[in-house]
Amino acid sequence: MKHVLFFIISVIVLMINSGTATELTNLTNTNEISIGIYILNIGKFDISTGSYTVDFYMSLKCSKNCKNQDFEFVNGRAASTEKIIDKDNETFYRIQAALSSPIDLKRFPFDSQSLNILIEDKKYTINDVVYLSNLDETGLDSSIAFAGWYIEEWNVSIDEHYYPVYNETYSQYRFSIPISRITINSIIKTFLPIAFIILVMLSSFVLDPDKITTRLAMVGSALVASVMFHVSLANQIPPVSYLTFADKFMILSYFVILLSFVFNVMLLELHERKKDDIVKKIHHLTEFTMFIIVPLLYVVLFLLAL
Repeated sequence: MKHVLFFIISVIVLMINSGTATELTNLTNTNEISIGIYILNIGKFDISTGSYTVDFYMSLKCSKNCKNQDFEFVNGRAASTEKIIDKDNETFYRIQAALSSPIDLKRFPFDSQSLNILIEDKKYTINDVVYLSNLDETGLDSSIAFAGWYIEEWNVSIDEHYYPVYNETYSQYRFSIPISRITINSIIKTFLPIAFIILVMLSSFVLDPDKITTRLAMVGSALVASVMFHVSLANQIPPVSYLTFADKFMILSYFVILLSFVFNVMLLELHERKKDDIVKKIHHLTEFTMFIIVPLLYVVLFLLAL
């Protein structure tokens, strides 16, 4: 009985040691690669497709041999790759790549985007190759100027990208450069023109009720100008399946113009019926209050939609 018990314990110990040895073997077979990216230049960002070009240095430092390392850009292709350093445990490249990133225009023209560089190994899964970040050799050159956009602080992350079709997981290196539109430019180019259109339309409420046809002409002109401006605004971005903040702003403008048009038509009808006393009362109530109510509607829109 003692011999049987000793035999069972010996088998269990051997199995545990075997499993541990296997795990250690797998661990030592994993090639840990530290990636450093230094951006030299960023080309024009096409908001309609999310595409851009980037010129950068990339260093790879491997815990094992770097000779067999074969990476690819998940979100684009390298236009040119120049290998500057080629050692067993280190390679260094100068790369020019055409990449693309998903765009989110819900907050347009106050939207923020992210320019990403996504790197994975072409052949080896996460069991064989694991990427790490080399922050000492990562950054953005101070000479980079990105017209129309403000470049925020870059960041690096290491993810596990699982492909359910192939049932494989790859280590993925992500270098992200957040960018956002310059706020003052967005206000001046997008909202200032429509603000003047609405202001001119609101000035029609100051005119005497007997000039109702002139008031209607001012409201009609504001509607035509708003539609043309909205079309011009929509041509700046690609067609999307959702409303941007600019769309919501224009819808509110249409609503204000429509209410003004209905209001003036009602005054015209009352004037035609010789109900001038009612017309004068309504005119006095709305002559200057519209300059308070309408701006408040836009303030509410900014608070709720941004």
